[in-house]
Parts: sequence; C-alpha cells; structure tokens
Amino acid sequence: MKNRRQEAILEIISEHFVSTQEELIMLLEQRGIKTAQATLSRDIQQLSLIKQRNDRGEMRYTLPISAVKEKTLFQDAVLSVDYAMNTIVLKCRAGMAQGTCAAIDSVNHEGVVGTIAGDDTIFILVRSEADAKKLSKKFKSDLFPGR
Repeated sequence: MKNRRQEAILEIISEHFVSTQEELIMLLEQRGIKTAQATLSRDIQQLSLIKQRNDRGEMRYTLPISAVKEKTLFQDAVLSVDYAMNTIVLKCRAGMAQGTCAAIDSVNHEGVVGTIAGDDTIFILVRSEADAKKLSKKFKSDLFPGR
C-alpha cells in the first residue's frame, strides 16, 4: 500500500499544481487512496519532496533537482539491478557507474550505509536484506516503469 501511495503521490505532483497537503490528500482520494495527514507527511519526507516557488511566486510540491537527475541518469546508465543479502549491485554502461553513483548518493535513500563505484558496476551497502529488497524494487521500477 505504501509503495502504491507513494507512486501515486509522484504521479499527482507531476500532473497537477499541488501546494498543500490537503490538496494532495484530496487528489489521492480521487484515485481511491485514503490517507491520514501524518502518513502523508512521512511520505513527503521519504520521497524527499520539496516546496518550490514558480515564476509567479506560487509554492508547489516537487521533486528536488537531484532526484530528477538521478532518475534520468539512472535510466540512461543502468543495465541491471540485483541484490544479495544487504548489498545491491547495479551493472552500468561502461564509464557511467561513477556519475550514476554520485547521483544516487545525492538523494540519500533510506537504509543506505555507503556506495562504491567502478567503471561499470556500483555496489550499494544497505542496513538489511529487507532494505536491499525494497531499494532494488524501487530501482527496477525506475528502470522498467510499468513492470
């Protein structure tokens, strides 16, 4: 449920101008997702959403630039995602691992202890196997949307 709700939040803020949590709750309800304000606040924090001012001075929820860069770079560079125990392995196009790793680091994913990149491989050490499974699933959904 949490993953579905958070995916819906990301879709909503990319499709609509959302300036308050109340608006976001209403738009989620229109999609059949009921949520409490406290839960939404946690989701906003976990997704690293920020409020950004547009050219008319209006505030809206959006992803930080670093998250947008990570997703774009990720889709261009990463060929596969796998994990073993509490380590995630990303196979990348030759020469793209270090830049991709830096973009991943800039987002501060939950549970990540550290990363290391070579020329075409990234190792991500996370706190538990559950964290590895969760983050691998997120990376795979970024890499293969709709699967």
